[in-house]
Amino acid sequence: MRDGFSITQVLKYLAIIYVGCSILYATGHLAGLINTSRSSSSQLTTARSAPQAPVTVAELQQRYQGVQQVTWSNTQDQYEAISEDLMLDKVFADAMGPSKVIPYYFKAEESSDNEEVTIATLVTHNRFKVLSRLASRYKGPVSVAIHVNDDDTKQVILTDLHRLYDENPDMRRYVDLHLVVDKFDRQFNMWRNVAKFFARTDYIMMLDVDFHLCTDFRKSLKANPELMQVLRSGTGAIVVPAFEYINEEDGEDWREFPKNKQELLEDVQSEKLDMFHRSWRPGHGSTNYTRWYAAVDPYKVTEYSYSYEPYVIFKKEGTPWCEERFVGYGANKAACLYEIYLAGIDYWVLPDDFLIHQTHHYPEDTRARERKYNKKLYDYFREEVCLRYSRTMIAAGLWGTPRADNVKRECAKIKGFNDIISRMHG
Repeated sequence: MRDGFSITQVLKYLAIIYVGCSILYATGHLAGLINTSRSSSSQLTTARSAPQAPVTVAELQQRYQGVQQVTWSNTQDQYEAISEDLMLDKVFADAMGPSKVIPYYFKAEESSDNEEVTIATLVTHNRFKVLSRLASRYKGPVSVAIHVNDDDTKQVILTDLHRLYDENPDMRRYVDLHLVVDKFDRQFNMWRNVAKFFARTDYIMMLDVDFHLCTDFRKSLKANPELMQVLRSGTGAIVVPAFEYINEEDGEDWREFPKNKQELLEDVQSEKLDMFHRSWRPGHGSTNYTRWYAAVDPYKVTEYSYSYEPYVIFKKEGTPWCEERFVGYGANKAACLYEIYLAGIDYWVLPDDFLIHQTHHYPEDTRARERKYNKKLYDYFREEVCLRYSRTMIAAGLWGTPRADNVKRECAKIKGFNDIISRMHG
């Protein structure tokens, strides 16, 4: 008995020591993982300071090819690593590639309140001066994706970018600039996603850089607690109506644009101004310009068209991303806004604020050809996204709630959709 008891005691002590050592080891090991992860997260999210002189894309690639350590333990207690390139490749997986995304090539000097609205936009080389004017006009956070062709023109583009920041302190103060380096032109939705992904406030305005901000929509939002609550809840997006001059020459000098609604109405009545792209009413007609001319309060968009592509302010987190399969002109922005609408986000129109397009000329032959291709893609995409959101809402128990109203109403316009839904319920 004494021998047996002694052995039992020894085994018990050994077991206690073993468990204690295991706990200490596991605690130390986990702490190391957390510290490493935090270090990696900091490396990934901390913006690079603005370079002081132009550098080549090759030098940029070398600079950012360092592996960012995001580690985990496998069964052999060895560590694996995910590079920043791989992470961003996954983030933009539906885009044409390979692409080199360089976030915060320039980082704005000023920080903004979380409830500020960041203008998320995309800019090509020929529109750099327009971006500079936007920064000085807005004097608020801007997140911009710049496409750099990976060819002989890239050094010219980088040099001009540095000159832009050198010449305008508002660019340095307000604009976060992210590079997309590849050989693929007009990946508009991918570029929009880059600008949105790296925006640093809770709300963004998805805007084309050619539009002049004629009024202070941020002041209007802050003066309307109900609209701000719509934004905070993630159930609504705010439309700022867009206009253009009938005579294109009148739209070249932004300094002559109307500065308030009364001045704008005078130009509309004299037939100098009209809704943006009045020749393609499905694009902006859902804003209901006739109602807007007389409106004194915000109103909800009720006659939605799947071609609708307004300029909107919405919550960054929880909203769909733009479908990156759309490359080139036609349907890309409409598809993005259509999915946002199907997600249960209603559109509300500001009654006193507006944008005006600054005239510039488009490559019409290219636009016509790419519109034809994207129209076919959009027909398939509408069916796909309707089915996806319907299945999601049914599975989540949201089909009988107001969140599903937009899906029910819009997708019912697709032939056979209601039959599919009835079988899903069955």
